[in-house]
Amino acid sequence: MKWGEFFQSFFLVVLLTVAVCANLGDPYKILGVGREASLQEIRRAYKQLAKEWHPDKSNNPEAEKKFVEIKQAYELLADTDRRRAYDKHGITNEDAAMFRESHDYSHYGRFSPDPFEEFFGHRFHFDQDISLFHKLSVTSKYFETNILPKSQTTPHLLMFYSDWCFACMKAASAFKKLMQILEPLGTSFATINSGHENNLVRKLNVHSIPCIVLILDEKFYVYKESVFSVQRIVDFLRHKLPYKLVPPVYDDNVHNFLSGWNDNRVRAIVMEPRGQPRLRYLLSAYHFRFRVAFGFVDLNSPRCQGIKERYKVHPSLDTVLIFNEDSSRPVASVSMSDIPLQTLNNVISANQYLALPRLSSQGMLEGVCPAEWNRPRKRLCVILVTENTNNHDTARQALRRIALESSYNPERVRFAYIYKDKQADFINALVRKDEGETLLRVVIIWRRDTTHIKYEWVDEARLHIFQVDNETADHNYNHTKQKLDDTIQRLLRASEALTYEAEVKDLLDEHAQGLVARILNKILLTFEYLGDNLGREHILPALSVVGTVGFILGVGYLMAYLVRQEEENIKKQQKTPPKPTTQNNNNGTTTAKPQSTYVPELRLHELRAEKYNGLVRLLKPGCRTIVLVTDLQSRSKLIPGFHKAVWPYRKNKTLMFSHMLIEKGLPWYSELLRLSLTESRDLKINPRNCIGTVVALNGHRKYFCMYHAKHPETNRGAKRMLKMTRQLSNNYRDPEAGSFLAMDSDSDSSVSTESEAKVLFEENLLDGLSNWLDRLFEGTTHRYYINYWPDFPTK
Repeated sequence: MKWGEFFQSFFLVVLLTVAVCANLGDPYKILGVGREASLQEIRRAYKQLAKEWHPDKSNNPEAEKKFVEIKQAYELLADTDRRRAYDKHGITNEDAAMFRESHDYSHYGRFSPDPFEEFFGHRFHFDQDISLFHKLSVTSKYFETNILPKSQTTPHLLMFYSDWCFACMKAASAFKKLMQILEPLGTSFATINSGHENNLVRKLNVHSIPCIVLILDEKFYVYKESVFSVQRIVDFLRHKLPYKLVPPVYDDNVHNFLSGWNDNRVRAIVMEPRGQPRLRYLLSAYHFRFRVAFGFVDLNSPRCQGIKERYKVHPSLDTVLIFNEDSSRPVASVSMSDIPLQTLNNVISANQYLALPRLSSQGMLEGVCPAEWNRPRKRLCVILVTENTNNHDTARQALRRIALESSYNPERVRFAYIYKDKQADFINALVRKDEGETLLRVVIIWRRDTTHIKYEWVDEARLHIFQVDNETADHNYNHTKQKLDDTIQRLLRASEALTYEAEVKDLLDEHAQGLVARILNKILLTFEYLGDNLGREHILPALSVVGTVGFILGVGYLMAYLVRQEEENIKKQQKTPPKPTTQNNNNGTTTAKPQSTYVPELRLHELRAEKYNGLVRLLKPGCRTIVLVTDLQSRSKLIPGFHKAVWPYRKNKTLMFSHMLIEKGLPWYSELLRLSLTESRDLKINPRNCIGTVVALNGHRKYFCMYHAKHPETNRGAKRMLKMTRQLSNNYRDPEAGSFLAMDSDSDSSVSTESEAKVLFEENLLDGLSNWLDRLFEGTTHRYYINYWPDFPTK
């Protein structure tokens, strides 16, 4: 290798390393390990992925970039300090300057020792100090990367405080007691120094210091009470949990509740000898709400005696029963006078999936079929491809029966089904060219990491045969079960590998809210926020604003209604035939006198100095003024013809019509023509030659179009238009002057000869104006651009 190629490759790797380090994503996801993975597991995952994605061994064009990404992720997780910094603050950059510039929030201890505690707590022996707040302080980055995502399963209570805040010092004891009560129940706590995180204070609408904010499902709720009472805060948390998180269950609806597992969730019944569930059960139900649907049974209620007798429940103990598809008996149960949170969560975690769950999202796939790169410990997932139709219920029931009767360790083998129409990309990635129809077929997959899987189709297990109801159904079931068992046992061997490999994308979330549901949810959240944040001092101003806006809208609607009625009356009067009026003749007889109908008028302004700005300079975009040039002698002859030509355009609100006496506007007209020339020179214009000229002025764009009977553009015929085009585009010396004004001595001789040979009278000067107006509004007339509008003479 040459030195130039070596340095080029070296710099390319360095640039890739810097780019990946700047945009490094989740290192745990890159290596395919969990957040609790040990250093040994991280090393094994790194070695396996490094062998697979090494640029010398992989033909993938993204191999070099992927290899650098894997290397950076391993270096971050292998370093204890950097891994702790990422877990707590989401920091991926290895630059130590970033740690020095940011506030030292490591280990939740910003001050070591705390000067406030050193001065007040030790010297004056105060029981109330804010040293606890300093130990729990977090940054806005930690809030965005950790608290918000985790709030979907765990409520977080944030205390906003500031240094040297005596009100915060008084609230410290209540906050500490609140932590002692709620933290064992599954609520997380953190504090934020408002002096260091101003952006977060504004984002969460913190109104005063100290202030408690509840973060729930990535939404925030501000505690408005001035007294930090533990009971009030507990009630505030209970009230903000999702509506009907744990609905009541009675003897008459218990069957419907337990048979509702079609929503892909396990059923859990909480039984207590009290009227409402404890907060610990509510928080557990919130934590597992995407996988488990909870119901509450009051053991003291007479409407629940059948449930108590059916499941042999002790009347004075708390009991939790967990059911899968079989509602006749629970798959797990725990009964104690006071169930510890850890025990409850462990039982629910071990039974949070149905015997045959549906792979309806990427999260469900991660839970049912977790990634495992090590071949001896590989985990298999047996998946049935179906569609959302009742015709496939028999096939799903057959595989569910196989799953319930299976003796395999759930940590190694899981059964599931998937909708082909909903997850088409995932299924198509597993289909080869020689594969046929995949519907009602079984595929066994092994997820090596988050994107790469190995798979093998079990052709002998075509479960559509169970849709036939005959005597051979049991034989077919046993045959299919035996084929699945043989395949699973063979693939579980460490020396056996699955046949095919594919790269897949994340599954679509089938439970994601649609557009209408999101809009309704936003509206409900808005009303809830207004109800929580509007006090008595805000109601009167809000009503005043609403009343004022309503009054303005009402008056506007009334005025529009009156105007509309007036227009309808005028139209009715125009449509009704006029009543003839009578007049007496000299001979004594009466005759009918016709009544004139209303005709819209056409206003024709005279272009003068006092009207010049309104007609030209101050025109709005898209508006034009059409001006007829006359003199005192021809005025009476030309205006009627001009009026007739522009009459069809009288209703166009973007047009204004005018006439100008050449005796008054000759200086302005001469300067206008001079500005349109490419070469600046003095013009000697004969006013008589300008009679009958029509100029269309665009005041905003600063250009005009010109009509004259002898202008080359006015002459008809294709040849003359071609000559006129060449004359206006190629004659750079004086292209805009026009031969009809005798300002271009080098113009085409044939044009000038023919133009001079034709004798025009004043009454015929405007004969071609109608055709020229059509071309004007089509945009095919020539435009003469100028730099500014000249002043109009005042005398």
